[in-house]
Amino acid sequence: MPTIGVAVAIPEPWGKQLQDYRESVGDASASLIPTHITLVPPTELAEGELEVVEQHLASVAGRRLPFRVHLRGTGTFRPVSPVVFVSLAEGIADCEQLADALRQGPLDVDLDYPYHPHVTVAHDVEARCLDRAFTELAGFECTFEVEQFHLYVHEAATGWRPYRDYALEGAG
Repeated sequence: MPTIGVAVAIPEPWGKQLQDYRESVGDASASLIPTHITLVPPTELAEGELEVVEQHLASVAGRRLPFRVHLRGTGTFRPVSPVVFVSLAEGIADCEQLADALRQGPLDVDLDYPYHPHVTVAHDVEARCLDRAFTELAGFECTFEVEQFHLYVHEAATGWRPYRDYALEGAG
């Protein structure tokens, strides 16, 4: 059974910069996870479901317009979860609407927490490393256009790998 996820990839040079930073604070999973904004969390599919999911993703992409994301500053989910993230200053509603549309039909999955678009920069590391990430990336800022989202497939040896891209080309 494949495990998939759907996300917005953070473009270069920021994607690599944030992934390198995540590694520098001791996040062991950083090299296995491309820098992203999650739209659909890790989801196990039954055999044969991938084609139906791909059709659903293409349908949603065909109805959605590109949008702008502005990342700025840091936030945290502590004490609920040991996570520090870069916050969205713009694009929150667009990500929420896209995620809601994607999490329908074959991807109607229950979320463990309310959806909150963000870019993880430290997860499951020592408190001092979480504090460091929160402080050192407080001034981080970038802006980019989201013109597509990505289907990722998880492989035990290599982590999350891009499987297919879906261009946002709809009428909104």
